[in-house]
Amino acid sequence: MAKRKDPLLRDVGARVRQCREKRQWTQEDLAERAELDRSYIAGIEAGLRNPSIKAIAKIARGLGLTLSALLETVT
Repeated sequence: MAKRKDPLLRDVGARVRQCREKRQWTQEDLAERAELDRSYIAGIEAGLRNPSIKAIAKIARGLGLTLSALLETVT
């Protein structure tokens, strides 16, 4: 997996992490709720993955958020 410097991926990852930590969940907790692998969540949070809209929707649902609420601060 190549290191990415893309600011959008970093912002999305930071927002996912912020929402997860607000709930005091581990990456494993979120992965289970979103039906994704923990390492995939870790890659997203690190800005190393370019998740599909389907994966972002699963994460939002796992967090109990709408897509717009999850991405509201991402620029």
